[in-house]
Amino acid sequence: MTDRESGPGREKAGGGHEPTRGRRETADERADRQWQDLMQEIRVVQTGVQILLGFLLTVVFTPRYESLPSTDKGIYVLTVILGSLATGALIGPVPFHRLVAGRQIKPQAVTWASRLTFIGILLLLATLTSALFLILRVATDNAIVPWLVAGVAAWYLLCWFALPLWTRHRHTTRREE
Repeated sequence: MTDRESGPGREKAGGGHEPTRGRRETADERADRQWQDLMQEIRVVQTGVQILLGFLLTVVFTPRYESLPSTDKGIYVLTVILGSLATGALIGPVPFHRLVAGRQIKPQAVTWASRLTFIGILLLLATLTSALFLILRVATDNAIVPWLVAGVAAWYLLCWFALPLWTRHRHTTRREE
């Protein structure tokens, strides 16, 4: 029986009913849906990381940059590199798809694009944390800055990873093999 044919009310050998296992779609349909879902997710984060990177790239051309201590310049360079890496990872799925399109390997493309997106999100987390650290150091020159940044990073981790993982654990039923 194919994925399309299975579902509630379909009898299986032995007279029982097959349990419902999510959507009734073929592997190709699933890959197409997952690809579209992934592209929507990337559109959200990609715009933000590109705006952030664009802003960061202009900082070096401001008069204030020259007066920054070498530590802050180092943090700035690290932040720009992290932002560039995040941008590359989040744009990566598009050329990846272009280069493998028509090769009948969309499920593998979805897997690799998902990995690139996840790496991009981790790099975005590092970029935002680093940028916040630099900005608060320059703006306040206060010893509490690392604690503030740690609190914001913890908030990102909660929103982006802890809550989704908790929800997945709490509301996902285990499939019996």
